[in-house]
Amino acid sequence: MTNPVSDRTAPSAEAKGEESKELSTQRRSIGARRNPATEEAILDAAEALLVEKGVKGLTMEAVAKRARAGKATLYKWWPSRGALLVAVYERAKGTYHHEDKGTLIASIAAFFHFVFTHWQTPKGQTFALIIAEAQCNADVAEALEHYRLERLEALSALVDSAVARGEVKPGVTAKALAETIMAAAWMRLLTGRLDTDPATLAQEVLGGWLDGQGVEKG
Repeated sequence: MTNPVSDRTAPSAEAKGEESKELSTQRRSIGARRNPATEEAILDAAEALLVEKGVKGLTMEAVAKRARAGKATLYKWWPSRGALLVAVYERAKGTYHHEDKGTLIASIAAFFHFVFTHWQTPKGQTFALIIAEAQCNADVAEALEHYRLERLEALSALVDSAVARGEVKPGVTAKALAETIMAAAWMRLLTGRLDTDPATLAQEVLGGWLDGQGVEKG
């Protein structure tokens, strides 16, 4: 079993002094495991700073101070400010499990409905801010790309099911189609068109990729 204490770099005398001063006010982590109370406090603090000061006002220092947590703890759990931003968004959104509705169009319509509904809430609007910040901040861009690839993998698995039952035209890869679906959703977010009907959009995005049997007739 790994000894959490042995994995830590030995602090300097000055660092020890600072730690002893803050020990009574800081929330502590449990070795190498995340302390749920500390994690919630950090995410709550980050979310509050986003509301009060926007993306630019969310710094690791500010979050650590508000959450009464050591900055080292933040970096241990979230290696960058970008990773923390994405974590705040993910907590608010929750994990979406793609459900096979019998046809790919129906499944993607359900997906569009879920994300469009969330993105229209104050907490959901954070995602558009993250995308914007990623254009000028490498850490945020890296965290966003990591999140995108995770969601792309889950979406590709859903498309794979449609490929297996012969809904998709020959030669079309699940990843390419999943990329198109995701791009359509993100574009609606960034251009303020979240009032788009999910079923109609799913039909428009997928119609040209399907072999005919999965296309719903109007």
